[in-house]
Amino acid sequence: MSDDTDGTHDCHLDPDEVDDVPVVTCSRCDQAWTLAFELDVLCAGNQAVEQFALDHMRHTGHYPDDVTPWVATCRRCPDGEAFLAERPARRWATTHARHTRHEVGVEHGSDVEDTVRPDE
Repeated sequence: MSDDTDGTHDCHLDPDEVDDVPVVTCSRCDQAWTLAFELDVLCAGNQAVEQFALDHMRHTGHYPDDVTPWVATCRRCPDGEAFLAERPARRWATTHARHTRHEVGVEHGSDVEDTVRPDE
């Protein structure tokens, strides 16, 4: 990716140079998408699959196949957030617990739930 003189980035892909554009499928939508748009236009780079999954969730209410969010849910108030990586989910849980003194559950799919306590 190079800087243009006007301060914007040029990340246009040469189709001859890219041999492995990611493909995301969704069995609920019965569709598959190549992520050339996320790579070429949005310049998402290594975050292309994550960006597509988040956008898909915003538009459809569900994640595409093979994407399981990390969910942090307060055990005392209605606050909670979903993340596609563990680190931001735990950071949100720790911050919420510290500021509110509430316990927060962190889970990932069918994995055992973990609890973040205010005193940790």
